[in-house]
Amino acid sequence: MKRIVLLSSSLCLAGFSAILFASTEEKPEKQKPVIEVATSAPEQPTGPVERTDEEWKKILTPEQYRILREAGTERANGRVYEEFKKHGGGTYYCAGCNAELFTSNEKFDSKCGWPSFYDPAKAKNVKYSTDFHLGYARTEVLCKVCNGHLGHVFEGEGFDTPTDKRYCINGTVLKFVPHGESDPEPGKAEAPAKTE
Repeated sequence: MKRIVLLSSSLCLAGFSAILFASTEEKPEKQKPVIEVATSAPEQPTGPVERTDEEWKKILTPEQYRILREAGTERANGRVYEEFKKHGGGTYYCAGCNAELFTSNEKFDSKCGWPSFYDPAKAKNVKYSTDFHLGYARTEVLCKVCNGHLGHVFEGEGFDTPTDKRYCINGTVLKFVPHGESDPEPGKAEAPAKTE
């Protein structure tokens, strides 16, 4: 019986110490956004952007490197997705090379847990490849300028968008530039015609 009482007392004391220690820890500073937000559009690359692995590691965060250079995927329904949903009108650029990729005019909430667009803003900056990482063919979306992995595109899922495509993109590898006062508000631009 003494052993049970001692064990119980020890567990309570350990639990109290953990609560006391947790309450005296410094609160973390406000978290830095996962999707980089800039005040002005970056200068656009004029040709292919090529770097060594070491150079990429110096300019990218570890998570950006894992996704862009190693075809990784960020966690679904995480902070990135929450930030993306709160963005207003603006343009999304590649975090690796600054190439323009998507705008808020093509953005929609597919409820898949990742940023979604129905069409790239600058199709010339996006290219496609077929990957079999999950054992079946998927259409990979890459930045054509730096060859960085962005995500995948899916067709025919029944979304009420002009293209019925879902560009499922890792938000960590995007830079967001909100529209300036002189830019059109999201939704004010003409809706693209539905493709057949």
